[in-house]
Amino acid sequence: MTDNGFRGVIEDHWVALEAAPTSGERHLRVSQLPVVTEQGAVVAAVDHDGFRHVLVPVHSHLKIRSGLDGPVLHLRKRPLEDEESYQMYADLACLRTDLNDLFTELCADILDATEELPNNSVKALYRVLDRWKALFQPQGSVLGPEQLAGLFGELLVLDRLLQLDSSAHRLWHGPKGHHHDFTTGNIAVEVKTSTNGGRRPRVHGLDQLDAPERGSLCLAWFRLRPSPGDGSGVGFLELLEQTIRSCDDESALLDLLAQAGYRSVDAERYSAVRFVIDEERWYEVTTEFPSLTSKKLVAAGVPISVCDVEYTIDLSSEVPVPMLPDTVARTIDRMIQESA
Repeated sequence: MTDNGFRGVIEDHWVALEAAPTSGERHLRVSQLPVVTEQGAVVAAVDHDGFRHVLVPVHSHLKIRSGLDGPVLHLRKRPLEDEESYQMYADLACLRTDLNDLFTELCADILDATEELPNNSVKALYRVLDRWKALFQPQGSVLGPEQLAGLFGELLVLDRLLQLDSSAHRLWHGPKGHHHDFTTGNIAVEVKTSTNGGRRPRVHGLDQLDAPERGSLCLAWFRLRPSPGDGSGVGFLELLEQTIRSCDDESALLDLLAQAGYRSVDAERYSAVRFVIDEERWYEVTTEFPSLTSKKLVAAGVPISVCDVEYTIDLSSEVPVPMLPDTVARTIDRMIQESA
């Protein structure tokens, strides 16, 4: 069915529900819509206050995205129960009746997207909400060469994690401002990239190379060479799209990417960006690893009264010794197992 068709259908359902006797304060008047997912039919509803809702059926264990709880739109998880069934839903409500016409347009889009993706209705819901939200986002600055290289390196690690677990994006904490790019709590990975000839990664802060309490930290370092334009190497957008396909929550990953500085509306600007991976080395960050950290300063009896510390470490010599590929693979496996 087209958006125009869905617009009329859902409007008719709401009008009929609004004409029905008022429900109890915590109850909804509901009507099934002609869009069916793996979990059941999408539902139109009107609450005690006359506000309109659309409810998308979801698995009971699924967590609904937080953050959409404003004065107009409200998204939450709620059950509907009758004498014969109990089903959990993602409940999207419009809390201003003067915006019902716009809410109808939004819900028509949701129904159309859900019909096309009935096996992942929440992904369809998020995709539509994100598209509408993009209409009101201010134009941001594009990523510079160093930022692109840094994000590319993190995506390389994320891709390896996602190949083992489609929910592994939850381990990516760097975009949220965490001092480690990836962490399970006990195991952390900090990712560094270099686009010059040496093995000289730049460290930001005194806690970036501090291992978690009673845990372990690895430094993953990549030497990247911008592709000369002959099609060699890996395209930035190719790698990014591969991680999105592997992830079981596309919207959550896009949100992390936005926090890292990438927005899908700017994709065309990065279409020519490609990197050749000239070298990859992983290091276990032990007490002997060259670093300047809060723990080392405290151990040396030096008071920590400085901030915004940045420094460069030189990994060009034979020491420290990089981890063997099998050890790297075991570390990644442990991260997946620990996050399960």
